[in-house]
This record gives sequence, structure tokens and C-alpha cells, in this order.
Amino acid sequence: MNQTAANFLTRSFAMDDTIALLLRRDNAERPAQRIVRLEQALAPTYLRWLAHENHGGANVYVAANPLHYGSRKRTKESIASVRHLYIDIDTDGDVRLAALLASDAVPTPTVILCTSPGKYQVLWRVDGFDFARQEQTLKLLAIAFGGDPACTDCNRVLRIPGFLNRKYSPAHLVTVEFPCDSVWTPADFRLDAAAVDAMLFDPAIPPRKQPGKHSNSENDWAWVSHELAHGKDAVKLTRELASRRSDKPNPLYYAQRTVDIASARLWLIEGIRIDDVITMLESRRRFELPASLCSARAREIATTAQRMIVRKMSA
Repeated sequence: MNQTAANFLTRSFAMDDTIALLLRRDNAERPAQRIVRLEQALAPTYLRWLAHENHGGANVYVAANPLHYGSRKRTKESIASVRHLYIDIDTDGDVRLAALLASDAVPTPTVILCTSPGKYQVLWRVDGFDFARQEQTLKLLAIAFGGDPACTDCNRVLRIPGFLNRKYSPAHLVTVEFPCDSVWTPADFRLDAAAVDAMLFDPAIPPRKQPGKHSNSENDWAWVSHELAHGKDAVKLTRELASRRSDKPNPLYYAQRTVDIASARLWLIEGIRIDDVITMLESRRRFELPASLCSARAREIATTAQRMIVRKMSA
């Protein structure tokens, strides 16, 4: 049984939800669609059938939002409720993902899918969105962070992790990361049109709040940088920071990113080549993350650290 796919679907939908699955082959005139209850999709025999189709050349997708019970098609009218916001990042993926994760304008994503090297689908589990507000927010997300502007429909489909992306040769395994378990509301997304127009596309450092006043995250950054520079073990430092920041939706995820970006910045300043920095970051987290996601994450973090150094030098 594909446990990765089952875990993703279970986290994303309720057991009594009706979901739309899509199987798309390059040589087929039209994709095959199956509309089933989540409980049916999670059955071992059904997951094995999806895996069989995937290994036979079909790409496997699921609609981002649940459908009305009894629906026969995946039209906008058949969508029952807004379950997720999402963004497709296909160009400059590592840098744009870093910008999104560093931004104060959006909360921590619920899911990050690595669909192929340098390409991501980012999801937020949400509540309180109607369809008009969802569409507006999806467009603003795409504008703010360089996502695909065409991916703003409520009946959008997403790749399912644990299956192969068959668009490439060799095929790429779709991997997943779950940065937090929170359910977000419209108030958590500060992406009004005026704010998006004013955003600077620079993922290196989140904007400061007021001169002379440091946020908790800035204080964390200063403390972690000092400890690393004085030889503190990164693993112990990660645990300590996670313990100190229990207010975060996912303290461990936050601590890992902070420690790893600070480490990468320190290594680069010491003259270590960026390729070696990437290798060192991969080695540090190789037992905690899927291999393909670990590699993409290491590249993104090293790039973020490099941009921080360049920005500091040109300031």
C-alpha cells in the first residue's frame, strides 16, 4: 500500500468527503476521472490499482477541494467547499519557495509537494473562505510569489505524493513535507491588492517591523547565529530553539530552517563553496526528510543564505 499517498489524503480530507481522482496519460485523448468517497480511495486494493496505473504511465492527481455527494463531474458547481489554498511554483522554484516561507504576508503552509526538481505545489488548509474570496486570494498568491497565474480555479487538481511524475524521463517521485497542522482563516492571509503591489521579491530577510524593535524571529536569528559561530552543535541548538518557540505552529520545522539557514550563511562567509554547503545541509537532514525533498530544500536554503550575504554587502 502507498502509505505516503494515504497519509496525504487523510490529512487533506475528511473520511466522508467525496473526492475526484484524475489519471492522465500523454498518449490518451482525455484523462480518466474517478469520483469516490475518501474511504474508498484509501482501501489498499484501490491504492494498489492507482500504483499500477501510475507505473503503467499515468500521472495521478486529486482535486484540491471536496465535491458534493453524488457528483458525477469535477465542475466548479460540483465543489462542495473550499478546503485548500494553493500555488504552483514552476519557475525559479527554490528561490520563490524561500520567499514564500520567509514572508509575513502568509502563514506557514500545511503541505509542500516537490513535484519535480525545483518545482513545487504549496497548500494551506483553510476554513472560512467562500469561492469568490478563494479565487481572489489564489490570484494574489500567484502574483506575490511568482506562481502559475492559471492555477486559480476551485476545481484545480494537485499531484499526489508517493506516485511518480511521468512527465519526465526518468520519472520523478513526488515527495511531501508537512510544515504544520494548522487550519488557517482569511485573516491569516495579508495579501490585499495594495500590499501585493508593494511587495519586494526578496526572500532573504523578512521585513523589519519598526526601527529599533526586533521581532521574536529576529532575536532567534541573532541568538542562533551567535551560538553557531561559537561552536554550538546544530542538532542540540535545533532542539533548544524548538523548545523555546512552542508558540510556532510547527516548532521543529521553524527551528530546523532557522539553524540551517544560519549555518549555511556562516559556511559561505568562511569561504566554503556553495555546492559543498548544499551537501552538508543534505547530510544533516538526510534521515529526517525524503531524499528528493532534502536535496531541493538544501539548494533553496543555500541560495537563501547566499542572497542574504549579497544583500548585506550591497546595503
